[in-house]
Amino acid sequence: MNVLIDICVIPLGVGVSVSHYVVECEKIFKSAGLSHQMHSYGTNVEGEWDDVMVAVKQCHEKLHDMGAPRISSTMKIGTRTDRVQTIQDKIDSVRSKMAN
Repeated sequence: MNVLIDICVIPLGVGVSVSHYVVECEKIFKSAGLSHQMHSYGTNVEGEWDDVMVAVKQCHEKLHDMGAPRISSTMKIGTRTDRVQTIQDKIDSVRSKMAN
């Protein structure tokens, strides 16, 4: 099943700046071959359900390995059975409506 998620991974107990942790999660999504788009408060990721969830787990494992004692993640998850819809499809739909 194809899934679109919006995920925000927050390492706790590591100080104020978390950008180097974000970089590691972005690398994981890329190496997993998942379509993803970072935004200011998280990342949109799309792919097969199991592949996406494996990558999310890998992000947590990597950040713990980097010294984060706690990690809190929030996810919004969307699936469809009526048709395949990508992240870009959703963006394009809104932009086309804004242009009219």
